Amino acid sequence: MKFNYKLVSFTLLLVVITTLSKLFFSTNLSWSGFSPVIAIALFAGMIVKDKSVSFLLPLASLFISDLAIEVLFKLKLFPYEGLYTYQLLNYAILLFTTLLGWALKGKSYISIIGGAVAAPTLFFILSNFALWANPAQTMYTKNANGLITCFTEALPFYGHSLVATFVFLPVFIFSYNFITKKEGGLLLA
Repeated sequence: MKFNYKLVSFTLLLVVITTLSKLFFSTNLSWSGFSPVIAIALFAGMIVKDKSVSFLLPLASLFISDLAIEVLFKLKLFPYEGLYTYQLLNYAILLFTTLLGWALKGKSYISIIGGAVAAPTLFFILSNFALWANPAQTMYTKNANGLITCFTEALPFYGHSLVATFVFLPVFIFSYNFITKKEGGLLLA
């Protein structure tokens, strides 16, 4: 396999953006959930031709940013951990988002908009259902009311992730097109 400097550079840029987003937005409840991670996973599925490698882009950006946050937490410079229990679930759900990107490919505005709605929605439903269903969690009762409460309380995070995906996905597509083809554009060729 040929080493792709542009893809590696772009991945490093995504790691920086993810880490900075966590630093600036996640500690403020009114912005929590505003993150590029879902857009990165969707984007990776759309652009990386080698399907096994497409998982590396979102996983690398999330894991490296989580490690940076963990270091800051250990140094008492950040209020919460970067690495925590049940985090693997978020990584797994993120991989489903990459699969969604495979299906959509970003060849039309409809597929990009559809992906920007579907990906955060998928993440919202799966992650909150898993939180509610987790036997160790005691915040929500294990009945319909508890499930509804869990989803209701997570709606602000869903809104922020939806907005973030609509902001970051076009930026990533445009930047990628500019870096690789020396021309802008919001559709992937």
